[in-house]
Amino acid sequence: MNQYETGFIVAPNLPEEEASALINQLAEVIPAKNGQLIKKDFWGKRKLAYPIKRFNEGLYVFFIYQGSPAVPAELERRFKQTDAILRFMTIKRDPRDVMKGKKKVKTVEAAESAPVAAEPQAEESSREEVK
Repeated sequence: MNQYETGFIVAPNLPEEEASALINQLAEVIPAKNGQLIKKDFWGKRKLAYPIKRFNEGLYVFFIYQGSPAVPAELERRFKQTDAILRFMTIKRDPRDVMKGKKKVKTVEAAESAPVAAEPQAEESSREEVK
């Protein structure tokens, strides 16, 4: 089974009850297509980067789930039919990124603690050679 992340923006003019009903209805699509909803993340009302359908804000929602390719296809079909959905995007998550281990944390900490002063000297010497 593949792991997917779908993010979508709901129009802010929907009443709160209708918006939550729409989000729950879309979340029910995943188990209906033999998928497994891992996480439902509701960010709330946020400002859009640019106006979409004359809206400057939107309700941001993210689903992380596992399933066959039929699950995101059905979600996207329903997004296209619903006028209250302003934008949506689905990505297939890389299995290597899904597994979180201590090795990644240690490599990040090692990179942060490494001295950075050696790099600017190399750049200065290469600039001098060009002149």
